[in-house]
Amino acid sequence: MSQQALSQVLRQLPKLRDPNVLVGSASADDAGVYRLTNGRALVQTVDFFTPIVDDPFCYGQIAATNAISDIYAMGGRPLTALNIMGIPADLVPNEVIAEILRGGAAKAKAAGCVIIGGHTIRNPEPIYGLAVTGLVSPKRMLTNSLAHANDLLVLTKPLGTGIATTGIKRGLTSSALAKKAIGLMCRLNTVGADLAELGLIRAAVDVTGFGLLGHLASMCRASRVGAEIVAAKVPVISPEVLGLIAQDCVPGGTRQNLETANAIVAWSNTPEPLRLLLADAQTSGGLLLCVPPKRLREVEAVLKKSRTVSVAIIGKIIRSSRPRIWVTK
Repeated sequence: MSQQALSQVLRQLPKLRDPNVLVGSASADDAGVYRLTNGRALVQTVDFFTPIVDDPFCYGQIAATNAISDIYAMGGRPLTALNIMGIPADLVPNEVIAEILRGGAAKAKAAGCVIIGGHTIRNPEPIYGLAVTGLVSPKRMLTNSLAHANDLLVLTKPLGTGIATTGIKRGLTSSALAKKAIGLMCRLNTVGADLAELGLIRAAVDVTGFGLLGHLASMCRASRVGAEIVAAKVPVISPEVLGLIAQDCVPGGTRQNLETANAIVAWSNTPEPLRLLLADAQTSGGLLLCVPPKRLREVEAVLKKSRTVSVAIIGKIIRSSRPRIWVTK
């Protein structure tokens, strides 16, 4: 489902009237937030997908990391999780199923999250993920609706996992790129909670299936601002990704993201390969942070201490009467 179609569906849902719902579906945020007390709130999310790598343990790790990341994007800390699995039992051996679950459990443990159960159904193809519950302070939570003009946009992981994993499926990705992409997708975005608890950033979003531009567009809509992106400053996993784009190794979701983005993006002289990279459908991508300029050095110090893969200032939030993104080469 495209981001535009999803927005149309969400608008048809009944409006929430509960004052304890601090974040619901209306803002298309990464997770929902429900206040328990003045100082504590639940953060809840669910995410799952079909295999994107051959190794079942790695698949479990990536799927768990991807789901848990939504909690970090809201400034929360994961607490518990439930496994969600669909399996064609006649095709997938029990040993493979166990490896998937072990991979997920390993990442949950690394995040300090306890898997306390789950549910499995028969399905024509494998799916796996987690429903995750975390805790956050209502005064420190991050949402995509608090971006301010002049905030700097900082990206914590390079782009290109959608293209790289499509290349893996087609046998076009080198072993070096495959290893690097898997390593990135297995990397927890714990730093989101660290930054939120220190009060250093205003807003954040998890860059996943709708690509950098899609998730930035949601932030612009929710915050009623615009954004400027310098394409050359956006990190990419490897130059090989652009080579894969030249071979037309581009997932359908990425092309759909680009088509949706074209309605609100002013591209200047940005070439097509870079446009596709900015729209690439990521799996377990990085965080896009809105950083007040006066907090930049402190944020950079936290990111470096956390050994974040990328500390890339890729643009800024600007005033705009409508949610629009300007991209320059």
